[in-house]
Parts: sequence; C-alpha cells; structure tokens
Amino acid sequence: MLIYPNEYFDKIDEITIEFLQKNKIKALILDMDNTLITINEQMPQNIEGWAKELKGQGVKLIIVSNSNKKSKLDNTASKIGVRYVKFAKKPLKCGLKKAMKILGEKPENIAVVGDQIFTDIIGGNRCKMKTILIDSLEKKDFWYTAWKRPIEDNIKRKIAKEKE
Repeated sequence: MLIYPNEYFDKIDEITIEFLQKNKIKALILDMDNTLITINEQMPQNIEGWAKELKGQGVKLIIVSNSNKKSKLDNTASKIGVRYVKFAKKPLKCGLKKAMKILGEKPENIAVVGDQIFTDIIGGNRCKMKTILIDSLEKKDFWYTAWKRPIEDNIKRKIAKEKE
C-alpha cells in the first residue's frame, strides 16, 4: 500500500550502515524540513556526524525538498556536504526521479527518508524506492503540513502495533 513505509525509525541517526547494507541500500534521498532541520532551520549536531559517517562508508546522500527557498537549501546541504533538488513536488515523481539520476542508482538501491507519509513515503513508494519514515524533529509544523499529522499519527500507531 502506498501510504506504508518499508521501515519506521524514531530518529534519522537510527538508520545505520549495517541496516543499509543488509537492505542493499546504496543511496538515501533525504527530506529537509523537520527531517534534517527544524522549522527554525536548526540542524541537530548528531545529523552532521551521521551524514559524514554514512558518506565515509560510501553511501550517497541527496536532499529532495518541496521547498524552493534556495538560501535554506544551500545552508542545509552545505552543512552535510550534499547536493539537493528543490521544489520537488513530492509525492509526484519528478523531483525523486531527478535525484535518482544524480545519484546514478537503481530505485531498489535507494531509500527515501522523511517525516511525512503524504509526501515522502507516497512519493518514494510510487517510484519503487524503499521508504523510511522517521518522527519529526519537532511537533511544530507549517500550516500546510499540520492538518495531515493526526492521520499520519494513526498510521504510525498501527505500524508500531504491528512491530510488537
């Protein structure tokens, strides 16, 4: 089903090199807002170290964001040393396909990582990529995201119950 991720983690840095190797994932497409940075554009320190470690192990990373704010994307991407695709229009395929071309990997070797089911997870699933849902960095959301959170929370509870 398109709304269900392949995996669900509390935090992005729980995605380890061992997990990626076990699942034959060579590249990660990363959402930006509330995944890598907070609404106030703060990046937790652990994310920089996590990205550096994965890149050091040969994992390719790219940011794919629905945002078109170039300065915010430039700042975030430079902190972790990656390229980005802006105004990706997730869950449409166009931005994710552009990232796949940049990464030079097949869809089955790419995972889309994000905090939103209705953009990141559905978009990744539509592109036949693996999908990893993580919890948002903070509960505060943009208005255009906030209305979807109760629905996503119900899906997360169902996933957590199935894991037990």
